[in-house]
Amino acid sequence: MKYDGKNLTINVRLTPKASANAIRDWGQTPNGAPCLKVSVTAAPDKGRANEALIRLLAVQFEVPRSKIEILRGETDRNKVIMIKDVPEEFPSIIKALTAGFFS
Repeated sequence: MKYDGKNLTINVRLTPKASANAIRDWGQTPNGAPCLKVSVTAAPDKGRANEALIRLLAVQFEVPRSKIEILRGETDRNKVIMIKDVPEEFPSIIKALTAGFFS
C-alpha cells in the first residue's frame, strides 16, 4: 500500500469465478510485495471480473467507483489499483478494515 498524500495505490491479487465476492486476506505478489487477495464471482470475460473488483472495493472502502482505477494488470490476476483523491485518514481506515489480515 502506498499513499502519496492524494492517491492510494494497492497491489491486488484477484481470483475470478470464486464462490463469493470478498476481500480474503493479505498475501504477496510474485516479486514479494504485499497485496490484498480479493475474490469475485464474475468470470474474467470482457472485463467483468475487473468491474466486479471495482464494485467490491467501492462498497468495502465506501468510495465512488469512479475514484478507483486499475493502473496495471487489466488482463492479469495481479493488479495495481489506485483510489484517487482520498483524505489523509483513509489509509488508516483501510488498515482498520483489514486489520485481521495483517500478519
